[in-house]
Parts: sequence; C-alpha cells; structure tokens
Amino acid sequence: MWRRCLRLRDVGRRLLNLPRSGLTASEGLGPKLPTPIRAYVPPAERKRFYQNVSISQGEGGFEINLDHRKLRTPQGKLFTVPSEALAIAVATEWDSQQDTIKMYTMHLTTLCNTSLDNPTQRDKDQLIRAAVKFLDTDTVCYRVEEPETLVELQRNEWDPVISWAEKRYGVEIGSSTSITGPSIPARTREVLVSHLASYNMWALQGIEFVVTQLKSLVLTLGLTDLRLTVEQAVLLSRLEEEYQIQKWGNIEWAHDYELQELRARTAAGTLFVHLCSESTAVKHKLLQG
Repeated sequence: MWRRCLRLRDVGRRLLNLPRSGLTASEGLGPKLPTPIRAYVPPAERKRFYQNVSISQGEGGFEINLDHRKLRTPQGKLFTVPSEALAIAVATEWDSQQDTIKMYTMHLTTLCNTSLDNPTQRDKDQLIRAAVKFLDTDTVCYRVEEPETLVELQRNEWDPVISWAEKRYGVEIGSSTSITGPSIPARTREVLVSHLASYNMWALQGIEFVVTQLKSLVLTLGLTDLRLTVEQAVLLSRLEEEYQIQKWGNIEWAHDYELQELRARTAAGTLFVHLCSESTAVKHKLLQG
C-alpha cells in the first residue's frame, strides 16, 4: 500500500511540473491534461494560495471563487455545480484547508471534478449497470459457513438489511455461501436499473462512488433511502473485519485510520447524492477566510 502511495505522490509531482493555464480544482493553477483521462491522480500537497472562498451564480449553475479567480477542473473546465447547497459544501472544503491544500481530503470536490470532466467517458446507462453489477459480489450477500459465531453475526446483522431492500423494491436478492455468490433474478436487476435511472448523472456518480467504497449496492441503497446511517453502513460493510479485530486484536492506528477514511468517503458520497438530487436554496453565500 505504501509503495502505491509513493507512486501516486510521484505522479502527482510530475503533474505539477506540466505547463499551467489557470486555476483548477485539483491543483489551483493546474495543467491542461489530455482527454480522455482514465482516473484522477491525487496531487501532492501544496501551499494554500488564497485567502477567501465564495460562491456565485452563473449561467451554468453555481461557481466557486478563490479570492477573485474562478475554480476550474483538472481538464480546464469552469467548475460549476447544479445546486447552491453543493456549491457551499465544496466551498467549505476549500475554506477548511489550512496552510497546505490536501486534495485527498476533499471528496466533494473530487466527485464534482469527476462529474464535470467524466474522465472515464461513461454515459448514464454505463454508470447504472456498473452499480448494479456489484450485486454479483455484494458484501452482504456472501456468507461464511464457519465459525458459527460469525455465521450468526452475519445472519443477525445482514439479513434485516436484505429483507428491507427486498420489501422496499419488491425484489428477490437472497444470500449464499457459494463462492459464486447468490443467483440474482433478472427481474431484480431490471427493477434496480429502473430505480437508479430516476437519478441524474451527478447523483449516479456519487452512488457508484459509495457502492465502490462499501462493496455493496444493498448498503448503498439503504444509505440513499435513509434506512441506514453512515456509521451503520460502514460497520456492516466491515463486519467480518471487525469480527477478526475483536478476536485477534487491532493493529495500532492502522485499522482506526482505515475506518475513519472509509467513513469520510462514504459520508461525502452520500451527501453528494442528496445534494445533487434536491433543489435547495441557501441565503448566505460568502465564506469568510
């Protein structure tokens, strides 16, 4: 893991050395990157270069201002979001940065960049099917056969969530101890595809992000439908790991760090979905630095 982090850091530093042309949401004064881009690389930390953060309304939506300069995406597009509440949330991320800008803590900004630049060049149907495909390997659908204490824990904690989803959407999901996982009926996929189609492209980016964090479409549906809290969903996604920690002990700081990071990403993704799905108006637009 640490080697991977070092490689990402080195790539980020190389990006910083590319020609600059304007203020970007990933690096401030950022490079024009070639398109399409497969994925964004977390840039190296850099010194905070602005004093005040504010938002303003433009023709395409709400914009973020760092001092008197407009924020832009890694591909150079004007950073514009569809709702005022989301703009304020993103502005808060930028305003919360201290002496250095830590992009890896700014999950809402990253999700907005992904929605605006669409680096993987996927359409709505592809996003939906990518999320539904997680049913084949959904965390809560895979069960162990032993030890009995873990079998009982999975049954007690995961079965109620599956039962809720089956009743809520009128589908069959089930669970399995087979390595191939449960057999998901075609109708279940059709119903969930239809449900996800009711979301816009921005919200779907957030949904897929949360599904990827939790490795579970079922838990993500519970979150977006307000059936589960972030803490509950994260704990359920880590049920076997938490069981092993209780049995064998915790690795000092490492498990706690992973848990907090997962909670932060899941919370940001869930908030992003809701802010992109609702029309909200907020009176106070300026954030004083």
